[in-house]
Amino acid sequence: MSTFELKDVRYVYKTQYQSVEAVKGVSAVFETGRLYAVMGASGSGKTTLLSLMAGLDTPTSGEVLCNGVSTEKMNLSKYRRENVAVIYQDFRLFPLLTVAENIMYPMEQRGIKTSSAREKAAELIARVGLPEMAADRFPAMLSGGEQQRVAIARALGMDTDVLLADEPTGNLDEENTAKIFGMLLDLAHKDGYCVVVVTHDENLGARADICLRMRDGKLV
Repeated sequence: MSTFELKDVRYVYKTQYQSVEAVKGVSAVFETGRLYAVMGASGSGKTTLLSLMAGLDTPTSGEVLCNGVSTEKMNLSKYRRENVAVIYQDFRLFPLLTVAENIMYPMEQRGIKTSSAREKAAELIARVGLPEMAADRFPAMLSGGEQQRVAIARALGMDTDVLLADEPTGNLDEENTAKIFGMLLDLAHKDGYCVVVVTHDENLGARADICLRMRDGKLV
């Protein structure tokens, strides 16, 4: 069974003065064990599409199906906690929480005991290649590449099969870009995640299992 299926998905932004159709009849299937790159120029609709998959909104028409169930029929807050994990370009870490506390936060939101969450956080810190001492540091004390590793560890702590990444290497240098993308590939190939990455980087798109391109709200 596919993890995600998009069926003729359309999304219209409405303002006081106009309506803009940002996504125009997109259909696609996303499966576990693969990394998908979604590419396109700014304004092509790729980030909007990722937002719909993340449950930040529901389509104006069509369906986003997660394991065969339409997100429109789900409690979106619960869906975002339990079904998908999102990794952002700007990391979205809490500046006043330590690395360990940032990773623990979504686990504790799901009712996991603090002691268990802290133990899991330590495992994830090691898994993403950070030193043990990083646990007690604050995000501002880390490099951009290290902060993105923390963001990935936090996403893995959500215990979902799906990782959605919006320009996850956009703020990183070439070396860290290669390392982070390699990590995402390993998560798909070795750990069986469904990984969907929005990116402008043609080199990253070439390394993906499947590259989807968007133009004017449509897959081309």
